[in-house]
Amino acid sequence: MKDLNNQLKVALVSCKNYERRLMKEQIDQICHALNFRPPAGSRVLLKPNLVSAGSRGNIACTNAEFVAAVAEWMLDHGAMVKIGDSPAFGSACKVMAASGISEALHGLPVTMVDFSDNRSVSLPCGLETAIAVEALECDLLVNLPKIKSHCQLLVSLAVKNYFGVVVGWRKPLIHARYGEVDNLFEALLVDLPEMVPSGISLLDGVVAMQGNGPLKGDPFSLGLLAGAINPVAVDSALLKILGLEPEQSPLWRECARRKLPGVKNQSLVYPLLMPDELRVSDFEVVQPLKPVTFHPGKLFVGGLKRVATSLADRVNYGNHKS
Repeated sequence: MKDLNNQLKVALVSCKNYERRLMKEQIDQICHALNFRPPAGSRVLLKPNLVSAGSRGNIACTNAEFVAAVAEWMLDHGAMVKIGDSPAFGSACKVMAASGISEALHGLPVTMVDFSDNRSVSLPCGLETAIAVEALECDLLVNLPKIKSHCQLLVSLAVKNYFGVVVGWRKPLIHARYGEVDNLFEALLVDLPEMVPSGISLLDGVVAMQGNGPLKGDPFSLGLLAGAINPVAVDSALLKILGLEPEQSPLWRECARRKLPGVKNQSLVYPLLMPDELRVSDFEVVQPLKPVTFHPGKLFVGGLKRVATSLADRVNYGNHKS
């Protein structure tokens, strides 16, 4: 049974820049406050947000130095580290190269992986989906979201970032099939964290993205790092920090409908900074939100783009090998 007290803890620290040494110290603070430490020899998967290699100024992706700081901290504690995701377009390795993550990890004994092999799982909401084998077979999954606005879901935070364990073209298909069917899309997203090994969510909020996220928004200096064992708890805290009403978030509403631990701000425990010490009032989100579902034409065009990107990645990889 999960420790309920630890499920309600949210660790918040102020962080104004992406200096790796400083972030490692703050990551250590966060993990110590949450009683989190990977056992020596454990297989740890870092799951950043690698949405696209073409994201504007790379601010849509989890920052490279932040990913490297987390990787170093895990290695320092004896973990074996892999890093991967399933981007909307292209391969994870291509996005990591384009966003500077590959360079930041240079010389570290880590393995960068593309999520390709998958296993079908049945979700509590009644749906089935294919989850990356790497996410299912690790000992600990370390969720590394970028704090950003989202034109369909208001914000993309810890719970939403687990969508990346669903492999490839299945993500837009899920949008298309379930986006307008009651709350099935939100229910699927809320189910995903329970389908993979437990771990920790560490969120990159030094420079967040506001406006037309998750890809085309603008940088917003939020100046924080956040962590929690329970992704629902840290999402609730961050909605407050961003000056948003929880009910505006479709994912928060689904969590509230289920009465999940961490959904009520008054129940949360803050061992480090309090939300009011970091709260902002000018973070911009899209209103009204756009439909979650994809038009069939958009789904077809997106499929063609994914095929073209995949072929280009293979050609580039072949050229690199030769």
